[in-house]
Amino acid sequence: MAVIATAGVRITAVVDELADRTRAGEALAGAVLLGATTSLSGSVLSVTAAWKGHADLALSNALGGIAVQTAFLAVADIAYRRANLEHAAASAANLMQGALLITLMAIILVGAFSPAVTVFGIHPATPALLAIYMYGLHLVQRVRDEPMWRPARTRETREDVPEEDNLRLSLTRLLLVFVGLAALLGLSGFVLEAAASGVARHTGLQQTTVGLLLTATATSLPELVTSVAAVRRGALTLAVGGIIGGNAFDTLFTAASDIAYREGSIYKQMDDGLLLWVSLSILMTGFLLMGLIRREQHGPGGIGFESLAVLLLYGLGIALVLGG
Repeated sequence: MAVIATAGVRITAVVDELADRTRAGEALAGAVLLGATTSLSGSVLSVTAAWKGHADLALSNALGGIAVQTAFLAVADIAYRRANLEHAAASAANLMQGALLITLMAIILVGAFSPAVTVFGIHPATPALLAIYMYGLHLVQRVRDEPMWRPARTRETREDVPEEDNLRLSLTRLLLVFVGLAALLGLSGFVLEAAASGVARHTGLQQTTVGLLLTATATSLPELVTSVAAVRRGALTLAVGGIIGGNAFDTLFTAASDIAYREGSIYKQMDDGLLLWVSLSILMTGFLLMGLIRREQHGPGGIGFESLAVLLLYGLGIALVLGG
């Protein structure tokens, strides 16, 4: 976990610089570079668990991370004292990413309730997830470059404008550092998978509980570190885009796990607890989107109403998992 946290802090600065250097924008860089990279350890864990036949651990790690990372964004909101994060970081690209995330999670639910039909052991929901994710990224970039909607500018609005110092940095060096940190995060997933399976065996806890509450939190630590680090750098769009985009990438854990799982459709292995967790994640994302659209400037205690609702919903999810 210390390796994940350390690498997560450093990679935030690298991705922020890459977003400016390549002019891709913080929202897309947050989704593709920051979100996907900080999710590598969780992705490796889920795929490894699925390959070993541990469907419950693979799914709970993938889907549990979405909820905890959304809650981490509320923590980042608390860390930003000037205004509510939903107000300052509102952008068409982040709204599109939120809509994409809800769409992808809905596909997972449809896969869980659909017939267990597979082609070469792969459920049709898996290629659907991959195709819609790629199309969604295209839309995110399109609404950034040619927005049909813009948030009203206020004194606290932080726009995604490249910093001149970052434009002079060596692109090759940035990419090499980025790849190195990404590899480090990915390798940590192998270690966490073995540890999680051991915890389940020796404590008697169900793999779903271990995945939702332990491995999902551990592998999501980079998102907490990077979102707070991005906020402190003033890269607010990157902070929000990294969490929402990372969550969208996390839904692909399910697709990758379905490919690795050789005992049929992994979607049919989802129990009621996991189905509840996916539904709760959709609800939390819905509240986050309402916050980005409403744009409350200052909430009580320095946190917006929607962020508070996200934290309460996550707490409810933990209570339901432990109570079940």
